[in-house]
Order: sequence, then structure tokens, then C-alpha cells
Amino acid sequence: MARVFAPGGPLASSLDAFEARPAQLEMAAAVADVFAGGGVLLAEAGTGTGKTLAYLVPAILSRQRVLVSTGTKNLQEQIYFKDLPVLQKTLGVPFTATYMKGRGNYLCLHRFDALADAWGIERHGGDARGGRQDESGEAGTAAERRLRAPVSDRGVIEAIDEWSRRTQTGDRAEMEDLPEDLPLWSEIAASAENCLGAECPQFDDCFVTRMRIRAAESDVVIVNHHLLCADAAVRQHAFGEVIPACRYAVVDEAHQLEDVATQYFGRMVSNFRVDDFARDVDRGLAARQIADLDTVETLRRDVEHVRDFARMFFGALQTLRFEQGAGGESRIRVKAAQLEPLLSDAVAVVDALEALAATIALAKDVPEDVLALQRRAEEIGADVRFLTQADDRGYVYYLDVRGRGVFLRGSPIDVSDIVREMLFDRMTAAVLTSATLSVDGRFDYVRGRLGIRRAHELRLHSEFDYREQTVLYLPKKMPDPRSPQFSEAASREVVEILRRTDGRAFVLFTSYNNLRQVHQFAAPRLPYPILIQGSAPRSTLLREFKSTPNAVLFATASFWQGVDVVGEALSCVIIDKLPFASPGDPITAARIEAINEAGGNAFADYQIPLAILALQQGLGRLIRHRSDRGVLAILDARLTTMAYGRRFLASLPPAPVTHDLATLDKFFDA
Repeated sequence: MARVFAPGGPLASSLDAFEARPAQLEMAAAVADVFAGGGVLLAEAGTGTGKTLAYLVPAILSRQRVLVSTGTKNLQEQIYFKDLPVLQKTLGVPFTATYMKGRGNYLCLHRFDALADAWGIERHGGDARGGRQDESGEAGTAAERRLRAPVSDRGVIEAIDEWSRRTQTGDRAEMEDLPEDLPLWSEIAASAENCLGAECPQFDDCFVTRMRIRAAESDVVIVNHHLLCADAAVRQHAFGEVIPACRYAVVDEAHQLEDVATQYFGRMVSNFRVDDFARDVDRGLAARQIADLDTVETLRRDVEHVRDFARMFFGALQTLRFEQGAGGESRIRVKAAQLEPLLSDAVAVVDALEALAATIALAKDVPEDVLALQRRAEEIGADVRFLTQADDRGYVYYLDVRGRGVFLRGSPIDVSDIVREMLFDRMTAAVLTSATLSVDGRFDYVRGRLGIRRAHELRLHSEFDYREQTVLYLPKKMPDPRSPQFSEAASREVVEILRRTDGRAFVLFTSYNNLRQVHQFAAPRLPYPILIQGSAPRSTLLREFKSTPNAVLFATASFWQGVDVVGEALSCVIIDKLPFASPGDPITAARIEAINEAGGNAFADYQIPLAILALQQGLGRLIRHRSDRGVLAILDARLTTMAYGRRFLASLPPAPVTHDLATLDKFFDA
């Protein structure tokens, strides 16, 4: 291990910017030890440690199949397309790797054939599917041109058809001009809910099947937390899982795992889910997949009953939302007593779904596509029944209304046992790493939240010199962030800071409301290009920020982590408030209640640690390289006026603190 990371060693000879870092070697040795002896390693590796190579090298040298799970697709791509090719050249150890995303990213050939047939588009089979690609890059240019111009659904389908016959992966990301929010994609994606498994006529050619086979033969399997948890949640289906069995794992950006697990180990019904199901029933009937006309007519009546009763049920849920006085809140908590008046509507939906499933079960000579609809009807019915009972089973139940979508969700309040049983208990060795894992210098918080009973622990400080590279600005006098005067005061501070940094900043907010108010005040007073979250896709905004001199980005939660901007383009990060999770959020509220009822102190043991980790992530956007310099600014007076502020201050990078704006001028003049 020491030879690989040594000055003049294999990595140094292959990477121009490589520096031998003691912290990187220490982490690599710790990872190698846990892979050799088993157990769990919690490794907090400060920014600049080089943690990705610190776990990849020992993972490869272990000669075990290793699962690497990341918090973002960006990091997945960095590992697969940048880091692993370097290691294949330098380590002298042959290995193979597979890069896996969630099923929804891949084209389902079977569903696409049906859709193309409905549009009268002739599909071409043969070995071109998933196999042929013109290395010159000329193949598919017609499809790409077609997508760059406004097109009809038919034009999109024809473009996807051309691409599907040359792609090796079926990953929609290859079609860069395909709109991110294309509704059509949900009808042809390889989702688990619609999968026929081994009974599918396209099973051997299926992109998910091929991906699974490649992964099963690979030494390194790279996934993201969403796929990791989604895959674990559907293991009860014979063909649901995608990720091959791995006994060794690395969970990078592990601070995100609890939130992702909460999402995927919950249950949900929505009007969209029922509408998609009913539409697929209609398609099956239109395709004349059932010969018996009596069965066809019965199913037509059954699916209309499902639609009618579902319309009443979700309409009643909308009414419940307004009765609760939700105002602008999209998510509101509901309990069994509040759902009781809706039980008759829920029972009607379940009965209609069960009647449809029974019709299919009694039919003769039914193809697999239709039998899959029976399974889906039963699953939706079971979820409606579970969610409307809303009894105390360790779940929090809530309505989530977004646009025309009405979602009734149940999320586990505590995922620690689930994560341990579904993930870590299945591993011989697991490494959990992030730049932000510890609170107050200990790993107690993350261990409790993820159900980790015993672990080796390693804290490695950042390789960056924050005393020289940064300055932390805390305004002298600011109103309480909960007061009406805060927005105007924050706006003035933002303007004054940005004038001294010549823009080049992220201004990060804890809510859209704060963002809008500060932006409204600051925009006409600043001469810099201003980008605002929501005006374009995240990737587009980030690209524009990097390429636009003196740009300022106003953003909320999605830009607090997983964003890298190296160099002078980002010379300042301003945070308006300490990022406490809203106690009005259903999941947060339920967790606060559970901790307090168990005799704990939710504010000290849950809310503050969660906010500290979020603050560290936000401030971590600034310094990404040894040559970076810049200003960190936090406008929340509670850092110095409240006793708990000391915990936040102790968690911040060791930068010089100033309360004087003039110091910022001197910093940039130096």
C-alpha cells in the first residue's frame, strides 16, 4: 500500500497533480485492514484527503468483489470514467468494473416495442440492439439532430428507436438532448413495477439483464445510494434485485444514506401511480392480448371502476389537505383519525383493484404482460390498505402534494434497524466515509442513525490550510433569523459582501422564501451576472456559473453538497441561516417526538447534529484545491448569541474569524 501512494510510486507516475499525503495513506491502510479482518470502518476524511483513491486502491488489491455506493451520479461517473482507468494502468492488477444506475434510467425494449407498434413505427431487431456502435461517433447523428429541434412524440420515439439499435447500455443519459422531464420516458423505462422478469420475451436482450450479468462478473460494482436502497427494498421479488451479491462494500458520502433509506423503505400511493396502471390496462386491452371477449369487457368495467373510485379517494385527500390548513406546505402529516372519514373511499379503491386482479386470475391463456397487471393491482391495493390504516407501526404518514400529483406516503421514523439488517449485516466488511461524519469529534450520531453497533473509527483532518486560504465573516449585529427584520438585514449584508468579492459566490439559503426576498433586494443593486435556482436545470446552472466571470448563484438545498467549483470562479460562500430541518416537516417532527418520548433530547441529540453536518457540507463548497482562496460568511447571529452556537463554531474549518467587512478587502488584496 505504501508503495502505491509513495512519492515516485505508481500513482505519482500516472497522475500529474498527485501528491503523497500521509492522511490518504493512513485511510488506505485502515480500509485494507477492515477488508482483511472484517467489520465496519467509519472514516471521516476531510476535503483534500483523496479519499476516493484511498478506498479504491485497497478495494482492488483485496481481490474481492467490492460494491461502491456513492451519494451522486456525478461521483459515480468520476470513479468509473476517471479514477478506475488510471488504476487499471498503474496497479498492475487486472480487474473489471461495472457502473449501475437505477432501473428507471434504462430503456425497456419490451415496453418500447409495444409503444412503437402503437405508433405504427416498425422496429428492427437483430444483433444491432445493444451491440453495434460506430466508433467514429457518426452513428445516431440523425436521432440527435431530431431531438435538438421541437418534435412531436412520434419524432422522439423515432429518435429513441435509432438510438436503441446502437446503444450498448440503454442508459438514457447517452441521449444528451433528451429532455430531463420527458413524460414519455416513464412509459418505456425498465421499472421494477412493470418488469416481467425471466418471462419477458426480451429478457436476454434486456439492458438491465445485461447490466446485471456484467456486474456479476465484475470485481468493482459502482452504484449510488438510491439504487442501493431501492434494490434492497424490492428483494422480495424474484426479479426485482439488480445488484449482485457483494460481501464487501464502500459507502461514500455516507452522511446521505439515512435520508435515501427513509425514502426507499417507505410505501406510497398516488394518483399518478394509479393512472399509469390504468393506462397500461387500456394498452393491454387495445393490443388484443386477451382472446376471450367476456373477459375483455369485464376488465374494461373493472378498470373504469378503479379510475372512478381512485378519483374520489385522491380528491378526498386533497380536501383533507385544505381542511388541515396546510397553506403553502406541500407535505402535511396525517394520522389515523384524520384518515378515518376516507376509509370508505379507500376500501372502494382496494375492492376495485382486487376485482380486476381476480378477473385476470380467472382468465385463460393470458400473456405475461397481463399477468403482471394482476401483480401490480394487488400491490397497489396492499399499499392503499396499509397507508390508510396509519396505525403506530414505526411509520409517519403524510400527504405530499406537488402540482397535479397527490401522494400518500408512509416513511419509517427510524431506519437504523432496516439499514443494519438489509445492508450491513449482509456484509463481511463495510467502509462508510464522507468529509462530514462526526459531530463534536465523535461518531455517535451517525452510528445511532444507521444502526452501527461496533466499528473502527478514523478521523482525518483536511489537507487544506484554512488559516491561510479562508476567512470566516460573522456580522456584528444581525436580527434573530426568525424575526421579520432578518430578510432585509441579510439582503444588505449579501450586497456588501458580494461587492468585496466581485461576485464569484454561492449564496445558499435554507428556504425558497428567503432566497426570493434576498434576490429581489440584491439583484438590482449588483452589477454581476446572477443565476437563480429553478430558472434552469441544476447541471445547466452549474455549467453557466463556471463559465461566466463574476457570477453569483442564489440556491437552496440541492447546491449545499455534491458541487465542485475549483478556482477563482467560486471565491465566496454565504449562508443565510443555520440549516435546522423544519420541525413542521412530517418526518422531522415524528423523529423529534420519538426521541423525546424515549427520554432523549431531540434538539441536542438530533436537530443540532443534523444541522451541523448540513452546515459543514454547505461551507465545504468553497475550498476544493490547495490554491483556492475565499470567504465563508454565515449571517445567523445564533452562532454567537445562543449557547448551542459553540457546537457549530467548533465544527467549522479553522479559519480566522472577522466581524469587519474591511477585512475582506484586505484578504483579497493580499
